[in-house]
Amino acid sequence: MSLLATQALHITIGKTTVCSDLEITINSGERWCVLGRNGTGKTTLLHTLAGLRPPDAGNITLNDQPLSHLSRKSVAQHLGLLFQDHTDAFPASVLETVLTGRHPWLGPLQWESNQDLVIAKNALHAVDLCNMEERMVNTLSGGERRRAGIACLLTQEPQLLLLDEPTNHLDIHHQISMLNLLQEHITQNGKALLLVMHDLNLAVRYCNRFLLLFGDGETVQGTAETVLTQTNLERLYQHPLLAVAGPHGTVWLPQ
Repeated sequence: MSLLATQALHITIGKTTVCSDLEITINSGERWCVLGRNGTGKTTLLHTLAGLRPPDAGNITLNDQPLSHLSRKSVAQHLGLLFQDHTDAFPASVLETVLTGRHPWLGPLQWESNQDLVIAKNALHAVDLCNMEERMVNTLSGGERRRAGIACLLTQEPQLLLLDEPTNHLDIHHQISMLNLLQEHITQNGKALLLVMHDLNLAVRYCNRFLLLFGDGETVQGTAETVLTQTNLERLYQHPLLAVAGPHGTVWLPQ
């Protein structure tokens, strides 16, 4: 059983055709990355797959169930989304914010349990924010807020994690540590990952499946060996690239 699949998916935003007749299947253990230039609809695709906007045509299934037929609570128990940017509408501590990841698992008017608290604190420890539990979330730096968002997603415990630019605002150390954390989480727990990223070299290092969006409805998908060719990437980014052998695979440098 696939975690998420699309059939003949067609998405447009404005005058941009994000994808046309897209057929994609995401299984446990897979780490997908969506690549494309600015404005090709990567975020729009992610939001559509999360059920936040309807496609123009086609179907999306989550655990072989039509996504449109599932309640938002059921969707949130199986699929989690990290937005590109965060807006904190209400004042709350870091711990309180991360605990909201448990809400899909709670009943009406039900308070978080001690076990929920343990899950949230473990997630904060994993992203190196365990000493900031009582800080107000709106006082965090951009990178700290990003890590808190990842902690909230881990606290939610979905089967499929969708992350829009997860390395935004992060320094080099935290980029690597957060991507290592996500890779380990997926591998050890039989889950799956779909990232939107602009850093091609980090994508090559951490992902094993790729979806290229060209902005005219055309898509290409597959492994790094079959998809990340010089011809495809130079056409994708409309810029000449130089391929260099690196310790974690091919490194692509702009010329």
